[in-house]
Amino acid sequence: MPSKAPTPVFDGHNDVLLRLFKKTGTSTPENDFLLGDGEGHLDLPRMLQGGFAGGLFAVYVPSAGLTLDKLNELMRGADYDVPLPSLLEAAAALPTALAMIAILYRIERASDGAFMVCRTGGELRRCLETGVIGAVLHMEGAEAIDPGLNALEVFHQAGLRSLGPVWSRPTIFGHGVPFRFPSTGDTGPGLTDAGKALVKACNELGVAIDLSHMTEQGFWDVARVSTKPLIASHSNAHAICPHARNLTDKQLAAIAHSGGLVGLNFATCFLRPDGQKGEGTEIDLMLRHLDHLIAKLGVDHVGLGSDFDGAYIPESIGDVKGLPVLVAALRRHGYDDATLNLLCHENWISVLERTWS
Repeated sequence: MPSKAPTPVFDGHNDVLLRLFKKTGTSTPENDFLLGDGEGHLDLPRMLQGGFAGGLFAVYVPSAGLTLDKLNELMRGADYDVPLPSLLEAAAALPTALAMIAILYRIERASDGAFMVCRTGGELRRCLETGVIGAVLHMEGAEAIDPGLNALEVFHQAGLRSLGPVWSRPTIFGHGVPFRFPSTGDTGPGLTDAGKALVKACNELGVAIDLSHMTEQGFWDVARVSTKPLIASHSNAHAICPHARNLTDKQLAAIAHSGGLVGLNFATCFLRPDGQKGEGTEIDLMLRHLDHLIAKLGVDHVGLGSDFDGAYIPESIGDVKGLPVLVAALRRHGYDDATLNLLCHENWISVLERTWS
């Protein structure tokens, strides 16, 4: 008897474009992705094997010298506070951002119809029905956008449909929350005047605003300015892991009130109560966070936001091929098929449809 097909997963965050941008060698990044290089967490063959139906593909411009390994080394001990990198000027960030977007479209062009960059909810749903990987162009940090927002208009025409005004360093639009443990997200100022203009422009264009790296003050600034659902693409419950990057129950209540969504981050340092990388982190801890998020938000406002290729994740998942392991654990935990469909893809597509309209 044939094995059951994996439950389709729409994922709220990955950093595969950064991984591909950093690759060196004779092959092209898009071919490595399409043929399967077996590196990191994501490539097309492993996505298809794991039931990865689509997701937000982040454009993130790295700061010099700050690698994932370096960040992890700084996040050790009972408490830590990683110094934030300095602001990147738009002129410095733009070439890297364009190069990553170009990789995304080269993947689409070379995929022979197996991969599509989506701009509407209808396109996402058709991809889900046909087994095509549906990608959404997302920017994690708005460094490549100028104060006049001219680049925002161009990026929107190029397919941009989701934007985090900040990563953890400051931008001209606002302030990022640091990698600090234990801590709340109330670590500094929020949106600048330029940031408030950016949020309003994104509302008008139909570009989702991602709150996952905002300070708590920035979160509330967006909540006051935006008319769209509040979305945190890859965040967890502060009540379980008191990391500055995680969301308090008050923030979760505001997201629920707005009709928004929180995507569960797989990163062990945002799952574990001790804030550590923790190679032995178990899926049960992910279930604890999901239970808490569902209790505070409602089952219609929770999804998945793995942070694949940008974080250390539980070994029992490993990479994108391990998504069925997580889905099986959710089913054993008592989530029925209807709930699994909501958590794994429907909630994400629904909130994006409401935001883009």
